Amino acid sequence: MTYGVCPSATTLAGVALGRTTKIAVGTAVATLSTRHPVALAEEAAVLHHASGGRFLLGVGRGGPWRDLEVFGTGLARFERGFAEGLDLLCAALSQDEVGADGEFFRFGRVPMMPPARLRPLVACTSESTVRLAAARRLPMLLGMHIDDEEKAAMIAHYERSAKAGPLSGDETGHGVNGHVAAVLAHVADSTAAAVREVRTEMPRWLEPGLAGYVRVDGQGGSRTDANGYVERLCAIHPVGSPEHCVEVIQATAAATGLRHLILMVEGTGCPARTRENIARLGAEVLPRLQAC
Repeated sequence: MTYGVCPSATTLAGVALGRTTKIAVGTAVATLSTRHPVALAEEAAVLHHASGGRFLLGVGRGGPWRDLEVFGTGLARFERGFAEGLDLLCAALSQDEVGADGEFFRFGRVPMMPPARLRPLVACTSESTVRLAAARRLPMLLGMHIDDEEKAAMIAHYERSAKAGPLSGDETGHGVNGHVAAVLAHVADSTAAAVREVRTEMPRWLEPGLAGYVRVDGQGGSRTDANGYVERLCAIHPVGSPEHCVEVIQATAAATGLRHLILMVEGTGCPARTRENIARLGAEVLPRLQAC
């Protein structure tokens, strides 16, 4: 689909890991509804070992898109197979051998090659997915579309579910500090300039991409209003002067307890401006946060 130019998050992560030596690289996300969990686990294990432990695996359920038809996994995998796939993935990332006897996966025990000990993050956009992640003590990856109040509510729901529900998987838990949130981050000389730039540039590439989501039933793409969505992102995320970006990120940390953010830096869709944005975030924003 035309929403992105990355057909495989793990492949692109491998490219990034191969060109770097220090940073961690993660997927946000590898879509589990169109992947075999064992194959994905073995790809993650290769990246983990080859990078010296710098790879982080984020997975998500995906949507009822035509990908399910193209890759042959089917709508049922999306509708009711995510928990089974996630459990198999976790087993494949924590055991030397795995087997399956479920509705969607059924095979005798096989060795994992190479084996690895990894815990994935789970993209959560609904209460049911929050409960699923909490039951398995897997950290959440929260999306850009929700504000600090909504993030805090999802984290609170996770904590309640983790305490109340039976354990399924790793009993050590992760807690709020293991969760990650995605935010749009764009720096300019003034907040007005940053917002104006994102308002002008981001809808140009976002709207055609959103329309690229085509359902399995053949109906059209997302009805999300790109301009309205960009307005919301500018209002709730660090889009502005360096001082404004620091204040917004600090407010998010205070309101939610989150300590890990993924910064979407390519809001303008321009490679040169993206590189400049990364440089300014690194020089003018992040050092002030580290001092807090």
